Amino acid sequence: MNEVTSVTEAQKIKPVPTLPDAQTVTEVQHYTDRLFSFKCTRPASLRFRSGEFLMIGLMGDNGKPLLRAYSIASPAWDEELEFYSIKVQDGPLTSKLQHIQPGDELIVRPKPVGTLVHDALLPGKRIWFFATGTGFAPFASLLREPQTYEDYDEVIITHTCREAGELTYGRDLIESIKNDELLHELMGPEFHEKIRYYPTTTREESAKMGRITDLMRSGEAFKDLGVEPLNPQSDRAMICGNLAFNLELKEMLEEYGLEEGANSDPKHYVVEKAFLD
Repeated sequence: MNEVTSVTEAQKIKPVPTLPDAQTVTEVQHYTDRLFSFKCTRPASLRFRSGEFLMIGLMGDNGKPLLRAYSIASPAWDEELEFYSIKVQDGPLTSKLQHIQPGDELIVRPKPVGTLVHDALLPGKRIWFFATGTGFAPFASLLREPQTYEDYDEVIITHTCREAGELTYGRDLIESIKNDELLHELMGPEFHEKIRYYPTTTREESAKMGRITDLMRSGEAFKDLGVEPLNPQSDRAMICGNLAFNLELKEMLEEYGLEEGANSDPKHYVVEKAFLD
């Protein structure tokens, strides 16, 4: 079901906006009946830090903007904006958003915010990105951010989904990073060797089954990756997933001795509170 639709360069020229803060959809890719990604033009004045999110959406049936927080999946240096989304058939926004096509308009509020940024963490040796479902999105941005590889010797991205097909977006992105000539030019030829990708599923059979929290508790995840359990001297972490996952992992990290940080008070780990998968 991995279908891609896109527009030509000529078609990327924006029409006269009919929506507030309108941007033009340039590409849509469907992965499963629950997941899709899309790209749109980027406001010329927009500046953001990799890992932040924006309010985006469409006009509601009542004539008012229908907006939701979406992590920006593209890195801060990209000319376009990319987003990764679930499809909720009766969801106020995603029931409509899943049907967008290249050339359609999208509301993009140009005010980025978020906690999953490098500024919120103290210097460390290794960074962990913990994601469930579409919580992979901010890490798709950070994995393509040069600072990630300048700041850390090792980058571990864990991605837990119910079914194997839900891992496609992350797997394809990791593969594209390793083969992207521009990224090699920006970050150096060996940067991709720092990436450790650890995907797991909880329902459908796959190479690695289990919730990442259970695999960490049993020690299996650390054994598979060939690393020691997290400690505040060397490890930093970012968490983005459903609420139960965020709370459980937050508690686990604090048991390891890590402290939660913020933009104004950098510490060992941060959690994206605005995103609920």
